[in-house]
Amino acid sequence: MPQHKSAKKRMKTSRRSAIRNRRYISAARRAVKDFRADSDKSPEKMKIVASLVDKAAARGVYAKNKAARIKSRLAKLARKAAAK
Repeated sequence: MPQHKSAKKRMKTSRRSAIRNRRYISAARRAVKDFRADSDKSPEKMKIVASLVDKAAARGVYAKNKAARIKSRLAKLARKAAAK
């Protein structure tokens, strides 16, 4: 347990931000999962999913490169589906 007042406050604020950030990460993960499972991988859906991943990255939930990697893999899936 924290001993100093500032450490106690930091613990409270980090807990609050973790709860707030959970909303962004779960929305992004759910969107990615649904996009992968969906047979229709249209560019419009890809744009929505990429937006959610970018929002999570902007909040610091995802690292910038991880967000780029996720979007790249989704784009690859979309191209593969469009080619069929």
